[in-house]
Amino acid sequence: MANISFHEQPAHTTGELPKVGVVAPNFSAVKNDLTEVSLSDFKGKKVILNIFPSIDTGVCAASVRKFHVEASKLNHVAVLCISKDLPFAHSRFCAAEGIDNLTMLSVFRSNFEQDYRVTFVDSPLKGLLSRCIVVLDEEGKVIYTEQVAETTNEPDYSKVLEAVSR
Repeated sequence: MANISFHEQPAHTTGELPKVGVVAPNFSAVKNDLTEVSLSDFKGKKVILNIFPSIDTGVCAASVRKFHVEASKLNHVAVLCISKDLPFAHSRFCAAEGIDNLTMLSVFRSNFEQDYRVTFVDSPLKGLLSRCIVVLDEEGKVIYTEQVAETTNEPDYSKVLEAVSR
C-alpha cells in the first residue's frame, strides 16, 4: 500500500507500482473512439504511462498538456494517459486543447486495477487512480516509476524524459 497524500492529508492506495526490471502487466483499456487497446499493442516502442485521477482537475490536465508538448519531440515513444474518466470526457478535453498525439485511455471497464494497484482506498479521491508514472522499454520492462507523493503535485517530467531517452 502506497502512503501518499492529498492536500497534505494522508491517503493510501491498494498496493504498489510494478518494480523496475519486471515486465509490466498487460492490460486493456478503452480509447476515445470506444475501441479497446492493450498495452501489448505498443510493444517495440518505449511507453510512458501517465496515470492520474481525472482529466477534469487542473493538475491532471496540466500533465496531459505537458506530455502533449513533449511527445511531439519523441521518436518511437507512446504516451498513454490513463484514468477512470469516460472516453467522452477525454475526447472533450482533447478537442478543446488540440491534443492529438497522445493515447487517452479509460479504464472504466478494464483489468488495469488488478495489476496496477494505484487506486485510492481512502481520502476524498477514494476509488480513483493515484497520480503515477510508469516508463517501459521497447520490450515492456519497467525502467522508471514515480508514485507522486502529494497528489496535487505534477510528476517529475525531467526524470520521465530522461528515462525514455536512455
